[in-house]
Amino acid sequence: MALPADSWRPAGVALETSIGTLVVELYWQHAPKTCKNFAELANRGYYNGTIFHRIIKNFMIQGGDPTGTGRGGASIYGPKFEDEIHKDLKHTGAGILSMANCGPNTNGSQFFITLAPTAWLDGKHAVFGRVHSGMGVVRRISMVETENDRPLQAVTLHKARVLDVLP
Repeated sequence: MALPADSWRPAGVALETSIGTLVVELYWQHAPKTCKNFAELANRGYYNGTIFHRIIKNFMIQGGDPTGTGRGGASIYGPKFEDEIHKDLKHTGAGILSMANCGPNTNGSQFFITLAPTAWLDGKHAVFGRVHSGMGVVRRISMVETENDRPLQAVTLHKARVLDVLP
C-alpha cells in the first residue's frame, strides 16, 4: 500500500474506545515519521477492534497490537522502523503519547499513553504527541482491574479516526 504524501499532516487522531473517546494531538514538527505511521495506521483501520492489552496503574496504558498479546504489530514502513527521539520531548507527566518498543529502532504499531511522569523512558521511547482531550477516559481505562498488567475486562479501541483539525 502506498504511503501518504509528506504534505499529509492531520492534526490528531480520535480514539473511540469502549470506555469513551479521547483525542490525541500529533507532534509532526519533532517526529514526522512516527506521526505518519500512527495517523496512517489509524486511517487504514489497522487499530479498529484492537484492545488496550497492557495497563499499569500510575504508569501507562498500552495498545496498538492487532494480536492483543503485546508481541505483534507492524509499521507502515515494514515490520519495524527507527526511533525519532527528540531532546525537547520528554515523558513529563500524564497524557504523553509515545511509541512502545522492545529496544532501539524497533517501533511498529504499538503505542502507550502515560499516566504520570516517566523520565526513565526519555531517550528510549519516541514521544510523538499528547492527549488533547479525554484525559478522564485515559484515567478510567487505567482503573480497569488487571492481573499481571493485563486487563481482566477488555478495553476495546473500536475506531481510530484521523482529524484534520483538533476539536
